[in-house]
Amino acid sequence: MRKVDSPRGKWWWNAVFSLIVILVVVGDQLSKAWIRSNLAVGQSLPAGGFFRLTHIQNTGAAFGLFQGYSFPLTIASFAGIVVLLVYVFFVCRRFPLLNNMLSRAALGAVLGGTVGNLIDRLRFGYITDFIGVGIWPPFNVADSSITAGTVVFAGWLIYLAFSQRQEAKRDKIASQKN
Repeated sequence: MRKVDSPRGKWWWNAVFSLIVILVVVGDQLSKAWIRSNLAVGQSLPAGGFFRLTHIQNTGAAFGLFQGYSFPLTIASFAGIVVLLVYVFFVCRRFPLLNNMLSRAALGAVLGGTVGNLIDRLRFGYITDFIGVGIWPPFNVADSSITAGTVVFAGWLIYLAFSQRQEAKRDKIASQKN
C-alpha cells in the first residue's frame, strides 16, 4: 500500500493543482475572447431575462468595486499570486491537515482565476465581465473560479476547526471518565 506522504502522491497533488490553474486560465481567456469578438461593450444576449451574456469592461475589482484602481489591483494580484504559490509549495507542507488534494484543488481554482483576471488587466487595463444572473453584477469564469475555490477552501478550514474542536471535547470527556 502506498503512503499518502510519498513523493509520488505529492507530485500528483502538484500536477492536479497546476492542471486546474491551466484549465481555469485557458477557459477564462477563451470565453472572454469570444465575448470581445461577438458582443459590443454593453450589449446583452438575450437583451433581457434572468440569465444573459453582457459585455462589460470592469476597471475595478469584483462587483465593480474600486473602479479606476487598476494599478493597485494589479499589484495586489501579483502579491496574491506570490502568496498562493509560497503557501501551496512551501507553507502547507508544515500543516499536514491542510496539505491535501481538496485544498490544492481549491487553491488552484483561486490561482487560476487570479491569473486569468491579471492577464486581462495587463493586456487591456480592464477585466472583461460577461455572465449576468438576475440583479447580480456581471462576472466571468475567473471570478467564478476564485469564488468557488475560496468557498471550498474556507469550508475545509471550518470543517477542520469543527472536527478538531469535537475531537478535543471527546478527549476531555474520555479523560474525565478515567
